[in-house]
Amino acid sequence: MRVVIAEDSVLLREGLTRLLTDRGHEVVAGVGDGDALVKTVSELAARGEAPDVVVADVRMPPTHTDEGVRAAVRLRTEHPAVGVLVLSQYVEEQYATELLAGSSRGVGYLLKDRVAEVREFVEAVARVAGGGTALDPEVVAQLLGRSRKQDVLAGLTPREREVLALMAEGRTNSAIAARLVISAGAVEKHVSSIFVKLGLSQSDADHRRVLAVLAYLNS
Repeated sequence: MRVVIAEDSVLLREGLTRLLTDRGHEVVAGVGDGDALVKTVSELAARGEAPDVVVADVRMPPTHTDEGVRAAVRLRTEHPAVGVLVLSQYVEEQYATELLAGSSRGVGYLLKDRVAEVREFVEAVARVAGGGTALDPEVVAQLLGRSRKQDVLAGLTPREREVLALMAEGRTNSAIAARLVISAGAVEKHVSSIFVKLGLSQSDADHRRVLAVLAYLNS
């Protein structure tokens, strides 16, 4: 993968760079604020060298509020082929919802603690770079919690909610089956039922899996 890292902490930025390069990936740039991130990706894209994925902190200079996620949302509009994985110290529901609105391809939202789980973190970066989705389980839990208050999931069974939460983390049917200790066939039936109950019409399967969690967040 070709990666751009946006993180104002030099120590963390260098750590992420080392973590990824040690596993054979290329970190083509490291920046410390949102404006530099957008400028760097645009310059690389203009040369035909766009990165596969950007890893960005939610909060960056100058105000350390939402510069990182704002830059990420802008990149998703201006460079939709570039995956965007946002890291946050805490679950910030507003930012997560904004980032995940619209197209759900090539996007991720992880808590920084997840970086310590090296294998899972690198797999998440690769999944986002490949056009998939990577959501932290705690992010999923909060988003699903809000949705339940809106009765969006009222028609789902407890097991279907469990399957839906794992789908939102980007897990495959086989991974869900292993986690819940049920058969792959049972997972497929639950997934199909979720699609029907949430009113999701037949479309690209991977895209629809994410929409099962995200389509109703703005309702």
